[in-house]
Amino acid sequence: MQFVPYLNFNGNCAEAFAFYKDVFKGTLVHQSTYGEMPEGPPIPPEARQHIMHVHLQVGEQALMGSDAMPGATDVCAGGYAKPQGLWVSIGVASADEGRRVFDALAPGGQVAMPFDKTFWSPGFGMVTDRFGTPWMVNVATP
Repeated sequence: MQFVPYLNFNGNCAEAFAFYKDVFKGTLVHQSTYGEMPEGPPIPPEARQHIMHVHLQVGEQALMGSDAMPGATDVCAGGYAKPQGLWVSIGVASADEGRRVFDALAPGGQVAMPFDKTFWSPGFGMVTDRFGTPWMVNVATP
């Protein structure tokens, strides 16, 4: 069994995943827009370039996401809602790597807990990035 975080965005998914690709040193395995979908329900013109699905592979881990459908007001109907009640936890092998990842995610975002040594880890921090995704960066203990 594997759990894969699926992130939702309000029109900036492509920008976010290009950023995550660089931060996490991953590979975009797939990215398609609503405009590239086969025949189906009508897509508003403003949604055609929005991301319908993206898959970022980072080693054996994956991160996926999409843009919400413009104009949809209900989350169940594809509308956007700001993430709440969760954090995406990133486990890294060293404090240096943790600092690099945390410092890359922080600009333009909001730091909830600065990256520093804790009683359980040589490095831990919490930040919501500029795209609204909440992250916890945690260095594995020896």
